[in-house]
Amino acid sequence: MDRLDLPQGTLDLLILKALSLEPQHGWAISERLRQVSRAMLDVPQGSLYPALHRLERRGWIKATWGPSDNNRHAKFYELTRAGRKQLGDELDAWQKLTTAVSLVLEMR
Repeated sequence: MDRLDLPQGTLDLLILKALSLEPQHGWAISERLRQVSRAMLDVPQGSLYPALHRLERRGWIKATWGPSDNNRHAKFYELTRAGRKQLGDELDAWQKLTTAVSLVLEMR
């Protein structure tokens, strides 16, 4: 199955959405995105962790250390109040963008 390349900025939206459900560590976020997308989205660590650090610097997520499922020490990320607002803003923008692109692609 072909994997998709994410347009610039889309990874942030997907991470925020994944974290809106529950706090997760990096590998779990990547795995969840892969599962939900039916393996069409495979986010490499080299893209995921810089995005997580960027979102943390912006104050949209916060991190705490805790044990993972296999009892390893892991950094868990969760949305902040500002992150929830940003997710809402980005979802609205995404809906407008995909509607506009669909209209153009359907023109005859």
